[in-house]
Amino acid sequence: MQLIDRLFLWVRRSTFLYRLTLFTRILLVAGFVPTGMVKVLGQRFTIISPETPIGAFFEAMYQTGLYWQFIGLSQVIAALLLLFPRFAHLGAAIFLPIMINIFVITVSLDFTGTPVITGMMVLAASYLCFWDFDRFRPLLTRAPLLTEIPTQELDRWEFLGFTVFAMSLISFFSFTRGFFPSAATPFVVIAGVAAGLFTLCRYFWVRWKPS
Repeated sequence: MQLIDRLFLWVRRSTFLYRLTLFTRILLVAGFVPTGMVKVLGQRFTIISPETPIGAFFEAMYQTGLYWQFIGLSQVIAALLLLFPRFAHLGAAIFLPIMINIFVITVSLDFTGTPVITGMMVLAASYLCFWDFDRFRPLLTRAPLLTEIPTQELDRWEFLGFTVFAMSLISFFSFTRGFFPSAATPFVVIAGVAAGLFTLCRYFWVRWKPS
């Protein structure tokens, strides 16, 4: 437990990993809110022919109706919880079994290359759970954490960059799921890339600029 505690505190002290955590949360929110809403609204997730094993699997899940909507609602709730620091650990805890389930499905149905992506999603959810390890630690031990957990914040420019990046990414995935007209897609992509590069460059500049 002491080794895990030391690793956890090292992770929480890292300014880079703090920003990686925010980036990972944004990716999951952007990827699963529109995708989950497709299921909540009772729509098909894919246009793959049901004559194929993959298409038949998704069609069978879609035909369940309520279960299909339950899956979507779980994804949306988990994603929205990630937006709030106080509840982000709950979102990560919900996402982990969802990600493991998706990974096993892609392996079982032999999705070409997809298990690599879904495997990275499992790692992302696991990382987010470990970032909030202090929230889950009481389940393992009653011994207190002897060192105070470091707190970090973004400056106003980084906060703005992350906000624009998040909004752009969520808008982009919403376009791909047909929730909004796709005419603004190029603008959204440019805004998102620009915000991401600005935030990244500002972080490295502030950290390593000459004294």
